[in-house]
Amino acid sequence: MKFLNVLLTCALVGIFANSVLAGGGWVHAKGKGYFKLSQWWVIADKHYTDTGETDPNVTMGTFNTSFYGEYGITDRLNGQIYFPFFSRSFHNEVVSGTTGSVNIPGRAVNSIGDTNIGLKYGLIVGKPVVLSAHLWLGLPLGKSDFDANDTNTVPLLTGDGEFNQIIGLTASTSKSFGNVNAFTSLGAEFNNRTNGFSDETRVNFEVGAVIKEKLILVYKLRWLNSLQNGDSNVENGASIFSNNAEYVGYTYEVAYNITNKIGATINYGAVYSAKLIFANPSYEVGVYFNL
Repeated sequence: MKFLNVLLTCALVGIFANSVLAGGGWVHAKGKGYFKLSQWWVIADKHYTDTGETDPNVTMGTFNTSFYGEYGITDRLNGQIYFPFFSRSFHNEVVSGTTGSVNIPGRAVNSIGDTNIGLKYGLIVGKPVVLSAHLWLGLPLGKSDFDANDTNTVPLLTGDGEFNQIIGLTASTSKSFGNVNAFTSLGAEFNNRTNGFSDETRVNFEVGAVIKEKLILVYKLRWLNSLQNGDSNVENGASIFSNNAEYVGYTYEVAYNITNKIGATINYGAVYSAKLIFANPSYEVGVYFNL
């Protein structure tokens, strides 16, 4: 059975999980921070093609156990990291529909995943509307070796093998209504990719509310656009690292502050429309600590 080399961009929905309390245009004061340990996963039996239609694929999945952190180096400069210290990618066996024989056995691969380190700088702080700039460096630490010409193998990856740089601006504001503190953020990013992958532009929108300083509700929207300027043939749509992937995706997130410093979070991510990504939703659960 011939498998197109279908490796999509991780619809988290985002390149990596951004916490409800982290990110945005706000920066942490010196010595303060936010840290999260989480489990993210997606299991998919269909994917979006390059025309936006859906096609079935052998059931595949990816699990990332990760650490995310932001720390105030100064009152304006924050260090950031996203480190998936355990990443597992698998696919079920491929069985012939006519003979019932196993054409391709199921496989799995375990490793660390592609890691992101970065800096965020507060351009406007302490105002009704804050603005920050950020830089992320994507380190290709995951497993990305496969034979693109082997049509009898389903590629299993925990990374895309390319070093990328993301620069962006994010503006945020908040307003209180009694016991409800509402907030919203709007940002734009440019992702410079290497190894033949097309560069990307992204627009991020987020709106949410903190209720009685305990319950946090968030809706996130991301538009990812490929500039179609790469030459990598790693594309089609049924895994998690594809060239020229595009989508309009959303995430619902709920968090709860158990104490002033410790909380738990869950989220659900999916897409409104897409090309070259999984057509199934992603999930995440985590615990966080505010320093």
